[in-house]
Amino acid sequence: MSKKVLGRKEKEATAALSIGTFLEYFDLLLFVHMAVLLDNLFFSEEYKNNPYILAAAFCSTYILRPLGAFIFGWIGDNIGRKNTVVISTTVMALSCVLMANMPTYAQIGISATWLVTICRIIQGMTSMGERIGAEIYLTESSLYHFRFPIVSLVAAFATLGGVAALGFANCIIKWGFNWRYVFWFGAVIALVGIYTRMQLHETAEFVNYKKLQKRILEENFATKEQIDNVFSKPIFQHKASKWTQACFFFIQCAHPVCFYFIYGYCTSVLKLKFACTPEEIIHNNFIVSLFELTKMILIIPILSYYIYPLKILYVKLTLFFVGILAVPYFLSIATSAHDVFLIQAVFASIAVGSGPALPIFYSHFPVMVRSTNAAVIYALARMVMYVITAFGAVGLTNNFGYLGLLILFLPIFSFYLCGLVHFTKLEKARGLYPESWFNLHITHPVEDEEIK
Repeated sequence: MSKKVLGRKEKEATAALSIGTFLEYFDLLLFVHMAVLLDNLFFSEEYKNNPYILAAAFCSTYILRPLGAFIFGWIGDNIGRKNTVVISTTVMALSCVLMANMPTYAQIGISATWLVTICRIIQGMTSMGERIGAEIYLTESSLYHFRFPIVSLVAAFATLGGVAALGFANCIIKWGFNWRYVFWFGAVIALVGIYTRMQLHETAEFVNYKKLQKRILEENFATKEQIDNVFSKPIFQHKASKWTQACFFFIQCAHPVCFYFIYGYCTSVLKLKFACTPEEIIHNNFIVSLFELTKMILIIPILSYYIYPLKILYVKLTLFFVGILAVPYFLSIATSAHDVFLIQAVFASIAVGSGPALPIFYSHFPVMVRSTNAAVIYALARMVMYVITAFGAVGLTNNFGYLGLLILFLPIFSFYLCGLVHFTKLEKARGLYPESWFNLHITHPVEDEEIK
């Protein structure tokens, strides 16, 4: 029988990684949520009200994430899960310092636009080592039954970081403080994240696998150079099936669509249709984010302790599908910013993503390529979908009105359903998919024994 309480090490790791994720996403989402203000400072008058330029600025945070995913994935699979999260947090702190000292467009012209874009790209790349690293660390270091709520907390604290960034930005603007203070604050709290992660130990699953490989190789090779050379060969870099990788990609496509619609597309509607000021938009999005935070902290982790995660995702998809069918109508009859706010709040509450089933998805990638596979697929999905949704939403709604959103969204969520069905079949083949809705008595004896 699985134990019913968390051990001290599990609690410490969960706390350290959750706090670190909160701090890192606070820094990352300062760029995203303050874009409505920063674009006015770092873009020329010609560009800052152009919806395509604004879409490009939004996407800049995500465009090179696959490169960051490959770099940090390699670090995670070859050097260790702990090193991944420590290095990513350090780079995030440095980018915040650069942003806090960045000259504006009025001071140095187009160079300011390029510099702030580079900073956004660096933070986007760095974030790949953060969240994926933390989630895999907890997946590999927690007993099976506790993985779902614990890993869900990482996503919840990432959301909390975004809410805090919005709240802090809202207060800075409301009280008339210099916007640079936000980034100085972000740099300071990133240092706290570095300290908490330095206290972690490497995961048992990663260490045990490394030891096993080395023992097998030492039976056949005499020198360290020969062993290192063999480790680098493709035969030892096991791969997941192409269809499993594709289905994980489909599932990861859902969240960026929801996020862009709520905080990107609706923000453009508020700015361009209802002439809301940057201050009004940031305050509005802060309130919206509280709905998302409530779901992420109070609902999903608690539900995932009692209800099997894949079944939770099926319910979320059903609710979202009904909502997306209705959104063109409600946007078309919106007569005020308050109406748009209500649409944002509803979608923030029912948005579809990969949580709380991430430990299930990660478990289907081999240990020694798990970080790279998960991070690269995650990043590719984010990059592709933010570009498609940012530019596609503008183009399709210009040609088809709000019905264009359905043309964009429905195929994406159909592929998401395909991904869920595939992982459901894999879990049934393992004997880990319960007939009932509840997962209280599900254990994974082999993995639990390795962790103990």
